[in-house]
Order: sequence, then structure tokens, then C-alpha cells
Amino acid sequence: MAYDKIIPIRRRLDHCVDYVLNPEKTDMGRALEYIGNTDKTVTPDGRAVLETAINCRLETACQEMQKTKQRWGKRGGVLGYHLIHSYAPGEVTPEQAHAIGVEFAQWLLQGRYEVVISTHLDHDHLHNHILFNSVSCMDGRKFRDNFQAYYGDIRGVSNAVSHRHGLSVIEPEGGGKSYAEWNSEKQGKPTIRSTVRRDIDAAIGQSFTYATFLATLRKRGYEVKAGANVKHTAVKPPGGTRFIRLNSLGEGYTEDAIKQRLAQKRKADPQTRPQRTPSKQYTVHRGAVPRKRRKPRGFRALYLHYMYLISGQSLRRSRRAVPMEVRREVAKLHRYQRQFRLIQEYRIESAAQFSMLSDALQAEIDALAARRKALHQRKRHGGDTTQEIEKINLSLRQLRNKLRICEQIEADIPHIREQLHTVRRQEKEDKQNEKPSRQKPGRSHEPWM
Repeated sequence: MAYDKIIPIRRRLDHCVDYVLNPEKTDMGRALEYIGNTDKTVTPDGRAVLETAINCRLETACQEMQKTKQRWGKRGGVLGYHLIHSYAPGEVTPEQAHAIGVEFAQWLLQGRYEVVISTHLDHDHLHNHILFNSVSCMDGRKFRDNFQAYYGDIRGVSNAVSHRHGLSVIEPEGGGKSYAEWNSEKQGKPTIRSTVRRDIDAAIGQSFTYATFLATLRKRGYEVKAGANVKHTAVKPPGGTRFIRLNSLGEGYTEDAIKQRLAQKRKADPQTRPQRTPSKQYTVHRGAVPRKRRKPRGFRALYLHYMYLISGQSLRRSRRAVPMEVRREVAKLHRYQRQFRLIQEYRIESAAQFSMLSDALQAEIDALAARRKALHQRKRHGGDTTQEIEKINLSLRQLRNKLRICEQIEADIPHIREQLHTVRRQEKEDKQNEKPSRQKPGRSHEPWM
């Protein structure tokens, strides 16, 4: 069973492999060095190193790929692709895995790109690392990595090669999933379908019968197709573009499973159960009275509120539906959490403070880069500065990562504010729609008149 993952490489591609092996490496350089790690590519008996190059030499692959880009005048954009082609444990030998990987690369790329293939043996599942240039050395055309390329080309070729060698393949269930959805679920990240499942769980918690369950979903803004004339019950989330069948959401979300969950809930939590009267509790503090924690303000308050909103926590206290264009942001939750950690670390509350932090980070980066340059000059004259250079490289990576997060924050804050405005507008419309239903019987005028 072969599983494929493709990673675009977007950063600098250096002029020679020597610079690639420098302690401060580019993305392409890291990939080439990782792929060529002989500790992982030598067979256990030491007979062979499982590395192959197509349309280039292993020793000069990086240099040849860059010359191709220069020849065709295509140095920008995606520089190359790192494709990982994995096998189930025990399914193939190291030599077979490498031969199949080479065949897969030849079939996929049709001899039009410079390629480096290496088979790693450091895990139970053998896997090929395939690095290829984004620009064709034959006609200068760029490889396009998109949904169609993955599902129509990469997965199709992978399955065809696996069938040819008698290996198992991954067959999609039902209509299949997009790669982004599959990858998000694999990494534990939320998706639209996971958001729908969470809404269904919340609706079950607020319902006792299947009819009230469907009504609760409708109150949340869902469109529901159900009834005697409907073969498969389906729901469309607020702002969604298509209906999703309940039986496609997995175990526990079919119509029968939901009815069974509701029945279990009625047994465990009957309506006639006496309600426990909450008692007032007191807290005794010894010594000094603790100071009241200061509420977050500015950027910190903005991020806390937005992450709380898109993570779905607010739905537990409110029956109003959050617009789907906002709820889709749950896929970026990890990105916003990284940004919030930086804001929290430096207590950033305003744009002025944020600008000062960006300037300070850039100044520190410039100072360390100048210091490292001087150390490299000393090293060329025989000085032992390797450890100092490595420490500076580590500090630079951390600082540059923080600076990149600052750039993301600067780009994301206007978007977050616009999304929150969308939520407020939706809440205002919901309140206006609820007002007529609250009118008292026999009242002859509107409550706002």
C-alpha cells in the first residue's frame, strides 16, 4: 500500500551543493541533505546505497536544477517538490521499494524534470523521498501542484504502479476526501465536516427526540433534508454550498445512530429528574487578598475572542448560528494560536507596540548577521568559530520565525476584525428576526413603535 505526500519548496535554491551543506541551509538544501543521508539509505548488509538521480548527477543535483531555472528564466515561485512515497510495513524489501520509487518517478514525470530518489530505511515503513525540480529541463514548463494533479496524476500513477507490482492500494470510501481534508484530519486539525459533527453533538445534547434534534439544527442555521420522501437525511451548514449526508460523517452520525444516542440520553437523563438547587459557595483566602487579574486588552483580547469564537466554544452558550465563512477559519486555529503566543509573550496590545517589536526583532537579526559575518571571516583565516556560528544560527532561526509571525499578524488582524464584524451583523439580524415572535398576545402594535 503506497501513500503519497507532496511538499512544495518555496524558498531560495543556492548555487552549489557546498552552500547547501552549510549550517544555515535553505529549504531545498535541507531536503537534498535529508534525502542523501547515508545513515538512512544504506541497506542493513551494506551492499547498496539506495539513491538514484534522473536527468542529473547526485553530486551536482542542486546546481543543475538551478541552471535549468536560469536557462528558462523561471527562478521564482515554487522551486521544487519533495514527494514522500511510503509503503506498509513488511510489504516490500529495501531494493524493491527503491526500484518501485524510481519507476513511480519516471512514470509520473515522463523524463522531463531533474529528479533525486532516495529510499530511507530508518522506520518500519520503508519510504522513498523524491525531490524534483519545478521547471522542466526539456521545455521549461513548470509542474503544477493542485487538487487535480494530486488526485488525477500522483495518486493515479501511485495506484497503477502498486497494482503492477501486486501491492495494495488506498481505495477512497464513498465520494473520497480532498487531500487538504484528509491531511487536516490526520494532523488533528478541524475541518468543515468535523465542525458539522461537533454541531450535531451539541444539538443532541440539547434534544430529547429526533424531531427536536432536527429543529435544533435548523435554529443553528442549518438546512435539513429529511422525511418520508427523502432517502438519505442530509444537512447544509449555514453559508455552506452543498448538503452533507449524515451517513457520510462516520460512525455515530447516521440517522439510526443519532436516534440511538438520543434514546440513551433519555434513559440516562430523564426529564422528570429532580433538579438540584445550587448552594452558594464561599472561598477563604489566607494572608494577603489576591489581586484581581487584569483583563486582556487590544490585540490580546481580539485574538482570545476570535479563537474562542471559531473553536466552537461559544456555541455551548448560544443557540445562534455563527456564519460559515467565519467557522471555516477553524482550519487556521493553530496559526492564530502561534500568533497569540507571540502577542502574549511580549504583551502586545496596540499597533504601536507591535511596530516597535518588529523593528526590535529586525535590528537584533541585523546585529547577529553582522557578527556572524565577522566570525566567518575569522574561520576562513583558521579561527575556531564553529560553535559560536552555530549558536548565532540558532538564534537567527528563532528571531526570523518570530518576525515571520509578526508579518502574519499584520496581515491577519484586518481579516479578523472583518470576520468579527460579520458575526456582529449576523447576531443583529438574528435578534431582529426574533423580536416578532416575542410579541405578547393581543398586542396591536410593534414593540419598537
